[in-house]
Amino acid sequence: MKVENQVTLEFPSRSANEGFARAAAACFAAQLDPTLEEINDIKTAVSEAVTNAIVHAYPDTLGSVTMKLRVREDHVLEIVVKDRGVGIADVEQARTPLFTTGGEERSGMGFTIMESFMDTLKVRSAPGKGTTVTMRRKIARRAGR
Repeated sequence: MKVENQVTLEFPSRSANEGFARAAAACFAAQLDPTLEEINDIKTAVSEAVTNAIVHAYPDTLGSVTMKLRVREDHVLEIVVKDRGVGIADVEQARTPLFTTGGEERSGMGFTIMESFMDTLKVRSAPGKGTTVTMRRKIARRAGR
C-alpha cells in the first residue's frame, strides 16, 4: 500500500507527552478531512497506544517512544507506536480484555479500545526488545470532496 505522506515523532516516555501525541495525530489526520467522530476515535486509539508504551514499556525508567503517522493510498491513516522497552512475553494474553501488568489503577482495556476504534490492530513484541503497535483506519471520503 503506497505511502502518500508521512511524519515521524520521537519523544520521552513522560505522561505529559500523551496529550502531545493525541494532538499531533489529530493534526496529521486532518489532511484527510475526517469527521469529528473519526478524529475522536483516532485520538482515543493513540492515547491508549502511547499510554501503554509509557506505563508498561518503561515501568521504572524513562525511555523513548516513536510514533509514525502515514497517509496511505485509499484514504487510509496508519499509526505506528513503537517503544524499546521491556516488551510483552505473551501478546495474545496482553490483548485479552481486563488483563494488565499495570496494577489496580489500570483497566486492562487498552488493546481492546484500540481495536474497537481502528479498522486493524497489529501488535509485535519481544521481551527485552520492545513493542510495536500498528493501527489503520480508513477515513470516509465526504460527498463533494
